[in-house]
Amino acid sequence: MEEEKKVAIQERRACIRFKIPGATINYKILSSPFSKNKGEEFFCPLYDISRGGVRFFSKQEIPLETPLELEIQIPGEPVPLKMKGKVRWTAPYQGKNYFFQIGVQFFPYGEEKQQNYPGNLVKIIALEQKFLEKSASEEDEFVI
Repeated sequence: MEEEKKVAIQERRACIRFKIPGATINYKILSSPFSKNKGEEFFCPLYDISRGGVRFFSKQEIPLETPLELEIQIPGEPVPLKMKGKVRWTAPYQGKNYFFQIGVQFFPYGEEKQQNYPGNLVKIIALEQKFLEKSASEEDEFVI
């Protein structure tokens, strides 16, 4: 009888990803006044979030490197979390209503125009602590 081995997936990202049940994202493509591409989409399901970015489901593909303005609605929170970032990856998704997964890296935190408000990092850290405790038993493991 073979012994089962559990292999934990090693995370390559510097920031811990966590899920917020019921959270959604509204996004708007940040464009210059000369650009005709002003895409937006509402109530996209959030898959996971970290201090450095988000992954969400979308009905439309968004080109790599596209800058986005995000509003993240978190159940129980009165005000959405407003963030800016850039699309770093996209992948097909076999959902009924959403056809793509979109990975967005947040712009740096700071006081400059294209940076994210530093208080948002504090908010994400608080959410991380709150929701990681709930999902601590759900680790990514595969049985070989």
